[in-house]
Amino acid sequence: MKPYLMAEPALRRLELTITRRLDGLLQGEHMGLVPGPGSEPAESRAYRPGDDVRRMDWNVTARTNEPHVRDLVADRELEVWALLDATASMDFGTVAMEKRELALSALAAIGFITQRTGNRIGVHVLHGGGVRTLPARTGRPHLMALLQAAFALPRTPPGVAEPLLGVAAEHLGRLTRRRGMVVVLSDFLDSPETWEPPLRRLTARHQVLAVEVIDPRELTLPNVGILTVIDPESGRRREAATGSSRLRRRYAEAALAQRDAVSAGLRRAGVTHMRLRTDRDWVRDLVRHVMRQRRLAALAAGPTRHGHAPMSGGGGDAA
Repeated sequence: MKPYLMAEPALRRLELTITRRLDGLLQGEHMGLVPGPGSEPAESRAYRPGDDVRRMDWNVTARTNEPHVRDLVADRELEVWALLDATASMDFGTVAMEKRELALSALAAIGFITQRTGNRIGVHVLHGGGVRTLPARTGRPHLMALLQAAFALPRTPPGVAEPLLGVAAEHLGRLTRRRGMVVVLSDFLDSPETWEPPLRRLTARHQVLAVEVIDPRELTLPNVGILTVIDPESGRRREAATGSSRLRRRYAEAALAQRDAVSAGLRRAGVTHMRLRTDRDWVRDLVRHVMRQRRLAALAAGPTRHGHAPMSGGGGDAA
């Protein structure tokens, strides 16, 4: 990690950039990052096609003989947990920043949004052969200390055995008892079979946003002659003759298949998926994601049905 990233002035500049560009867009709207207005059950209403069946209100359904679901409202105090992948594969970048720097910038954006609305944030860091937990608290001093700790993480030497992302997600699921929001920031290079089930279990109690970070060199191979490539997590080296158009085509096809597998795994897990790239304006992509999710939430809410007043029911619980 570059030394300047550990400096307080760098964090202050990042905060200024984020708040200037997002001010008024996300303030008071912590759930704008994911579909749905919140995580706590509210009043019941008649079921409509496309509603999440996990929000069925069985008590009201039994009384009215018509399917009902419970709407959700935002918590007064939201607890946000971020699962930050800081393993060796994230220490890679060929454009404006490394993947880990991009993940940290996204974490900072989420943290500043969370802190401004009075919510709690904590971080679960996968790094250096283990998992480290930074507890969830409120306030700007806590957030700045949390970001300083995350930004100061050293690089992981090649060959260090590190837990899988799924293991860290499983650990986070056991740690977080209170309903809230979970943001997973990773390149998701582990096999989807290892992280998909833990993420699916997280969605049973939390709203989950997966932030996938990508560098363009992971998608296409340039023609630069003989290229020595190194696996950052195992330390293995291999030479590739990038002058071969067949090799470059096979590389692009394999990369596309890998990203499609990640998207499919996240979709099956039931999480919201946001993709950020090191060669793009990540703040603009974040804004676009928020606006798209708000449109989806508005469409899902739909117009109030005439003749069906909201009903309160007991016993129903939202997932």
